[in-house]
This record gives sequence, structure tokens and C-alpha cells, in this order.
Amino acid sequence: QVQLVESGGGLVQPGGSLRLSCAASARAFSRGAMAWFRQAPGKEREFVAAISWSGVSIYYADSVKGRFTISRDNAKNTVRLQMNSLKPEDTAVYYCAARVSRVAVSTALDYDYWGQGTQVTVSS
Repeated sequence: QVQLVESGGGLVQPGGSLRLSCAASARAFSRGAMAWFRQAPGKEREFVAAISWSGVSIYYADSVKGRFTISRDNAKNTVRLQMNSLKPEDTAVYYCAARVSRVAVSTALDYDYWGQGTQVTVSS
């Protein structure tokens, strides 16, 4: 059973930073691509960032490009999302996702496993 556990969410002022972490319980998924998605109230889940198993291929949504950075540590089965210059529109529940394939993609349906989510609120 693969388990993904997110941490690092919270309340931050506009312009601030947060770092989200996602720990995968199964070593096998250190060989798969991982991603972050988010869902704001009343909106559909949307892609944020994805990283291939090797870390060579990385993709970002246009809305976070230049502000967010995704990274992974395969030895620790962990993926992180560094979020800088946060805006109120970044407020959402952030989900970690993993897939068996090593290829990073931006489509939620292509991910096999999901965490429970962590709330990020950007407000003054």
C-alpha cells in the first residue's frame, strides 16, 4: 500500500513563503514521477508542478512559474514544493500525487496515488 503524507501547509501573508513536503511510504515510488495539484473552494483540482523520477524533467503551471520550485529526494522518498511570493489566489488545498511511470505529466487522471492534502491559506 502506497501512502503519501503531505506537510508544511498553513497561514501566510501575501508575499510570504511556505515549503510543502510529501513523504511516500513505498520505496518503489521513488522510481515514479510525482506532482503537486491544488484545489480551491468551488473550483476544480488544478495542476501546479510535476517532476520526473530522475528530476531532469520539471513542469510548472503558468500561474506559479518563477515563484514555485518542485524538487525531490529519491533516497528519502520525498518531494517538496517551495512556494515564494505567495498570493491570495494561491489559497487552496495542496495535494501530492505519484504515478508508477517515470514520466512527469500534468493531468490528474494520470496519477495513481494521492495524499490527503494540506491547506495553504494566503491572507493578511
